[in-house]
Formats: sequence, structure tokens, C-alpha cells
Amino acid sequence: MSSLATGTAVGGATLGEGVVHVEMANGTRATLHVLALRDACACAECRHSVSGQRLFESLQVLPGARAEAVRVSDAGLLEIDWADGHRSSYRPEWIEAEVSAAENGRRPARRVRPWGGDLPEHRWSDVANDDGARTVWLRDVAEFGFAVLHGVPCEPGFVERVATLFGAVRETNYGRVFDVSVAVDATNLADTALPLSPHTDNPYRDPTPTVQLLHCLASDVEGGSTVLVDGFAAAGRLRDEAPDGFELLARTPIRFAYRDGDADLEADTPVVTCDADGNVVALHLNNRSKGIPSGDAAHVAAWYDAYLALLALIESPELQLVFRLEPGDLIVFDNLRLLHGRTGFAGEGTRLLQGCYADRDGLLSRLTVLERPAT
Repeated sequence: MSSLATGTAVGGATLGEGVVHVEMANGTRATLHVLALRDACACAECRHSVSGQRLFESLQVLPGARAEAVRVSDAGLLEIDWADGHRSSYRPEWIEAEVSAAENGRRPARRVRPWGGDLPEHRWSDVANDDGARTVWLRDVAEFGFAVLHGVPCEPGFVERVATLFGAVRETNYGRVFDVSVAVDATNLADTALPLSPHTDNPYRDPTPTVQLLHCLASDVEGGSTVLVDGFAAAGRLRDEAPDGFELLARTPIRFAYRDGDADLEADTPVVTCDADGNVVALHLNNRSKGIPSGDAAHVAAWYDAYLALLALIESPELQLVFRLEPGDLIVFDNLRLLHGRTGFAGEGTRLLQGCYADRDGLLSRLTVLERPAT
């Protein structure tokens, strides 16, 4: 089937055996199954007017669903009369979307874009006060995997206020808001002056937090630059260069673990996670909390070959962004796509970040609401 032009109308429709054949006004043809059509009815009897959720039970309606007549309304809509007396109508835009999904084998996902040469940068004063600026900020996080805010007030706990612009803060054993600073008796390496290799946070947690925010409150020490890596790009390169190794990382669960005086956490998950179509949707990679692969010696050797190849790609300068967070800077990033780390720092002075976790679905929900056309 060829792609449908947007804004077209339904030109004609005929009823077949268990299907409806539709011809759009531009000549494109589509075949839609009657069960899917009945299931998708969006009338006020079938869908809640606010949430859009289905009001009927599938087992009570679908087994007996039989289309008796089809027509095109004066408004160019597809109309179907059902054997039980129900009537459904379908907009051409909905039919277009269904045809596109059939052609592509999936419904469209939000675009994920590779990094360019510039940081996606925004001002807090704009994002806080203007829906348009907030939309662009969240869209950058969704598409690039991160964005930097400048001019965020250097107030303790303010990172939580930023998170609530798009969703709820996810509380963990580290609290709702946590400090990242130098501590002599630190229980987490993030609180030392040591460099941190690029990693994802909390892979030992199920589910893993999907969005992280880090707010710089003070930084007058030498070093401590932020390092970001696009994990999806690194995984894509591994797939191109060593497809067998990529598949091994995607199907081999590794145990990640963390424990201190108050918590004992562990989760088994592959380093690379793909969706049903093979697209990379998450990385879980943290040298500090990673366990070792199980299996025979040949399997373990092959896994390490793949894992070390991925680490080498992650360390490639062309896949990294290195920059310094100054007081008032705040970064929001996708914790399942972005690996973050830092260079070591030394000398006297203070370096204090505060962070919190949130969730990707909340961010995408807020962005979608902001993107709705004005009514």
C-alpha cells in the first residue's frame, strides 16, 4: 500500500468477508478487519469523553461483532452499521494512521535524534514562565536524551521543583533529593573526588528510574567536568561492527547490586534492551554495581568480548560530550539512553550537586499535552 496524503477524505467503502475495503479520495486503498474496527469505535457509548478509555468489555462485544452495512457520510467519514444496532464512524485521519502502521509494522514512536555539535541549552526563566519554551525544552530531552537549563536558582531542593514541571519525583533509598558532594566516609563512589566512568544510574533497581536531574549548587574546585555519552549511538555502532556480540549483550541478564546499611538492592537485566522490533530502548551499564555473566567458559568469553567492545565505543571521544556544570546549571537526561560520568577533581573548595529521579512517561505525557493544538 502506498502512503496516504494527510487531510484526504474517504471516497468509498465496501463490505467483504470479515473486512471493510476502503478507498480514500486520493485513490489509495485499505483493508481493515471488522473486529479491529469495532474495537476502535470512538463514539460516546464506547469511549470515555475525557480519558478516551474503552467503556465496553471486549468479551461481551467482539465475539458477536458483525458489520451489516458500510457507507461514506456527507462529511467524508466511514460509517458502519453493526448487527446489534450500533453505529460507528471513523475519521479519514484515523484510517490514514492505521494504514501507515500496517505499512511500517508498528505505530509511530516519538523521534529520537542523534546529537549535533551544540548542547541543547535553555533558560530557567523562559521554561518556568512560558509553555512554548517549556515545550521546546522537554522536546529536546525526549529527542536528544538530555537538555541543560541555565540560571536555575541555587537553592537547596530546587531540583525537585524543576522536576515537578513535567512529572512526579521518584523517591528512592537516597531520598526524594540527594546530594552529590565530596565526603570522607562516602558509601557511594559518586560522593568521592574520584573520576566516574560513564554509566547509567540504579541498574540494580527494578524498575530503573528513567529520568534524572542534576543541579549544580556550587563548584569552585579544579576538574569535575560532566561527561555524557549517547548510549543508543554506542549500541548502534556495536550492532554494525559486531552483530553477534550485540545480540549476546541483549539476551544475557547480568545481576546488578547495591547495598549499604539501609538498602540491599539487586536486579537481573541485560546491558542492552531492545523492543519487539529490535530497536534499542535502554542500556543498563554501571561498572561499580555490575556482576559477572553466568554460563560456560565460551559464553562468558564471548560476552566479555562484546562488553569490552561496547566500553571502548563509549570511551570514543566522538561519542562524548564534555562540559562543566556551573552554579545554576541543571541537566535533565534520559537515564536509559544517556551514560553520564565526570572527570576527577582536586584541590580545596566546594563542589555540590543535588539530584532527583523522575520518569520518562511523565515527561512524555506532559510534552504531549503541551503539544496539543489549541482548541
